[in-house]
Amino acid sequence: MALLAFRDVTKRYPGVTALDRVSLEVEAGTVHALVGENGAGKSTLLKILAGAERADGGSVELDGAPLRLASPRDGLRHGITVVYQEFALVPSLGADANIVLGMEPMRSGLLDRAEARRLAAGALEELGAGFDAGTPVARLSTAECQLVELARALVRDARVIALDEPTAALSTRETDHLFAQMRRMAERGLAVIFVSHRLEEVRAVSSTVTVLRDGRRVWTGATAAIDEAALIRQMVGRDLEYERLAPQGGRGTGAAGGTDEVVLEVRALTRRPRFSDVTFSLRRGEIVGLAGLVGAGRTELARCLAGADRWDSGEVILRGRPFRPRTPGDAIARGLAYLPEDRKTQGLVLGLPVRENATLPSLRRFTRLGTLRLGAERTAAAAQIAAVELAVGALERPAGTLSGGNQQKVVLAKWLLANADVLIVDEPTRGVDVGAKIEIHKQLRTVADRGKAVLVISSELPEVLALADRILVLRSGRLSATFGAADATPERVLAAALPEGHTP
Repeated sequence: MALLAFRDVTKRYPGVTALDRVSLEVEAGTVHALVGENGAGKSTLLKILAGAERADGGSVELDGAPLRLASPRDGLRHGITVVYQEFALVPSLGADANIVLGMEPMRSGLLDRAEARRLAAGALEELGAGFDAGTPVARLSTAECQLVELARALVRDARVIALDEPTAALSTRETDHLFAQMRRMAERGLAVIFVSHRLEEVRAVSSTVTVLRDGRRVWTGATAAIDEAALIRQMVGRDLEYERLAPQGGRGTGAAGGTDEVVLEVRALTRRPRFSDVTFSLRRGEIVGLAGLVGAGRTELARCLAGADRWDSGEVILRGRPFRPRTPGDAIARGLAYLPEDRKTQGLVLGLPVRENATLPSLRRFTRLGTLRLGAERTAAAAQIAAVELAVGALERPAGTLSGGNQQKVVLAKWLLANADVLIVDEPTRGVDVGAKIEIHKQLRTVADRGKAVLVISSELPEVLALADRILVLRSGRLSATFGAADATPERVLAAALPEGHTP
């Protein structure tokens, strides 16, 4: 008998059926992958498992007995832990307090701090964590926060643990460590559910995979029994043109891709302690990839160029003129746009409709005597939304109701409409399914082919290799290597990114 089973689970929202009679079983002692395009129903299924959402039909069973999950507390009481992509941690509390939160050990009616620390420290030690249990969560890295969430599951004696896109912000080494912990949990008899868009990771860590498409289960089987191309066909219902991942229309006319016209020049830029003495240039019509491990200083560099942070020393030249933006508004006015890595909190106003998000940086173009010309705004937004292959029917929907991939398209449409000369894109396909990823890659190549300069920051090495005309590598805040597209290999780029003395 399966440890966990979904029986004909159905969930409807106004105007959409998120899950349509989904049935699947998860065995104890296995890692069961759940894949599908954005909007396929994966997150909805996990919310029902956690007790955060109630199904409209069907049931969830544990050890063959139906579960009544009216709230997340019910899920935890039955040994079910769901770790979402956005962590449910309290930043101001220590790791130990977060780990025992909701099940604090008590003595004589008071919190037993020593026992809480012992439980948390034991769970973190079992997971191989290298930080003190009392460290405030606000000071932990993303990978360390991930371990806190897993430690919480161990302390609660979880029987089922579900991980939603757990590797989205992790480096290769951190991902390998997480996979080792997942395998260890499976060996202890837990049922582990792993949701990911990275199919190479699905094949590396799972024994069984289930594919959801348009709210329905379309395939379940042994991971080893299906190759990646067949898995993609099950996910999207068609063959994808992988050749579109490669740059379109050649690599440009300049010596290193693009033209010979330098649009942005960065000279010895320094912001201590994040990065120092960084020098590079971007040419018109060129995509430059910025690679490096998490914490290497890539996002910090991008934020300085975008006017979100200030740098300490060095200079930047934009289209032949000195450039030192005090605010993101200054950068936008000069023609430099930044697509941040966190689209939900920094890239979009989730409560506003897609139309208003798309035109937000360009409102001056659609105003006359202080009055917004709604017709002109709508026409421009609709044209740009269509250009990024998003249905025009979504124009008046709140951005927060879209899938992750479609939200990313809205952010891209916003800056394309602003007609920026320099586009800095941080983690453009994080949490995006394989179909949307290819479409976003195609859009970025189209932007470059139209004469814009594009800087792409990505933790996914295959993405950098697929897109970039040149690749810059940051190591511990310093530029360690530059590769032309023809010279870049995964091994060479990774070797340049790793700390000295380490080998890939």
